[in-house]
Amino acid sequence: MAITALSGLSLRGGDWLGGDLAMDLGTANTLVYARGRGVLLNEPSVVAIDTRTDTVVAVGIEAKRMIGRTPDHIKAVRPLRDGVIADYDSTAEMLRYFVRKVLGRRSFSGPRVVVCVPSGITSVEQRAVSESVYAAGARRVHIIAEPMAAAIGAGLPVNQPAGSMIIDVGGGTTEVAVLALGGIVASTSLRIAGDAIDRAIVDHVRTQFGLLVGERTAEELKIAIGSAYPIAAPLRAQIRGRDIATGMPRDVAIGSDELRRAIDAPILAIVDAVRTTLDRCPPDLAGDLVTRGIVLTGGGALLRGLNARLQHEIGVPVLVAERPLDSVVLGTGTVVEHFEELQKVVVAGHRR
Repeated sequence: MAITALSGLSLRGGDWLGGDLAMDLGTANTLVYARGRGVLLNEPSVVAIDTRTDTVVAVGIEAKRMIGRTPDHIKAVRPLRDGVIADYDSTAEMLRYFVRKVLGRRSFSGPRVVVCVPSGITSVEQRAVSESVYAAGARRVHIIAEPMAAAIGAGLPVNQPAGSMIIDVGGGTTEVAVLALGGIVASTSLRIAGDAIDRAIVDHVRTQFGLLVGERTAEELKIAIGSAYPIAAPLRAQIRGRDIATGMPRDVAIGSDELRRAIDAPILAIVDAVRTTLDRCPPDLAGDLVTRGIVLTGGGALLRGLNARLQHEIGVPVLVAERPLDSVVLGTGTVVEHFEELQKVVVAGHRR
């Protein structure tokens, strides 16, 4: 992994072992990186529970397939909402499953784990994250702020005195930060991101077409024809849902221009978060950003025209990271690989 900011770092790691993990615990997906082996897991953050026995019946990909398709006694839930834990027990079970899937039977004492969290979460929410990772079997937990991890994973020179800026649009949160000298100088954590865009599509289809669709369908529509900025060749797609009046299935057609207007409110909220962060940025660092540009990461970076919309609104070049979906877990993994040199960017997690 080529990380510009970390050139020359050695692979010293003290007593960090090959079983140690980096974890991007996301609202939509959880990614796990194992030291020396890279990213080994990328699965939906979904758990299916049998409410009759209060037991977990599926996790990850298998559980996501059950959303909206289960009998009454099976409930498919996303235990994280807006970047924080909404269901502690389900989160711990999900993480335990993922850790076991990655490490198998190779680890007897439990791995050390570096896990990223949104920069704006409360101390109580941060404690819940670290306790859930401990409950999943970790020997020791360290916490890193999500924008710092994203910036390291995107190759930004975060250790230099010159300013760098990251916009990480995930499922539950948008993290915006200016970084320099290994720290966060100014940041905004917004609980509006990919899920909010999906909900805006659901609301629009219900209001304009009298059609009920789920967030999974909305996400598929967003990927197929969604855009944040006008595109040269407008797209159209068919969407199927349940008619509110009759209760019967019905198809409607929707165009990319209409969909762009439907999601404008959450996009504007992201733009405002970027402006707010720039307002908090020291003038000298702000000048660096005009030259270097801003880097966009996260699943939201794949929305057509989002970088062009941000660049148009704020007047600063906005570039999409080379691997936007993996930037956070790669940055967290870099901390695992070079822990002694980067331990100042993490804090120790709490346990019960």
